[in-house]
Amino acid sequence: MLNDEVLSSIIGEQQLTELISEQEIKKRIVDIARDISDNYKGRIPIIIGVLNGSFLFLADIVRELDIEYEVDFIKISSYGNSTTTSGTVRLLKDISADITGRDIILIEDIVDTGLSLNFLKKRFEDASPNSLAFVTLLHKPHTSKIDFNIDHIGFEIGDEFVVGYGLDYKQKLRGLPSIYTLTKD
Repeated sequence: MLNDEVLSSIIGEQQLTELISEQEIKKRIVDIARDISDNYKGRIPIIIGVLNGSFLFLADIVRELDIEYEVDFIKISSYGNSTTTSGTVRLLKDISADITGRDIILIEDIVDTGLSLNFLKKRFEDASPNSLAFVTLLHKPHTSKIDFNIDHIGFEIGDEFVVGYGLDYKQKLRGLPSIYTLTKD
């Protein structure tokens, strides 16, 4: 955990409150990885992480898999440095793999409004993969607007702003081991 002085310089007057512990995250990752391994036995999926937020979650999941897999990354932006979405998704870095006819597992850190996931679903479906599955660490079911199932959800949360375990506040606090709400006094 960051020392109090560093933390205070990042969050100012806001408060961090633990929402999901490191132990809860680790346990859920083992469950998700077991399901993925069972679902993809005999196949080699391409696991695509959505940068930057999913990198820790993806790394921890793939360490628990007992199947072969490939990894690639895509980077999009809909937030910038804000705590609310801009309403527009911009592609910042595309994948390098040819996904036509392949099994794809897309790993997200959080599904908030669903804007990013809808964008990615359309983008990947246009490439005609064999299958497309979605995994997210966090889902806000009351605010997301998607018309398809997310195959694996780590945790459902409310409409709070969260940081830690890959999720950031102005590109900071990603390294916190648990997930925290960030609130004003």
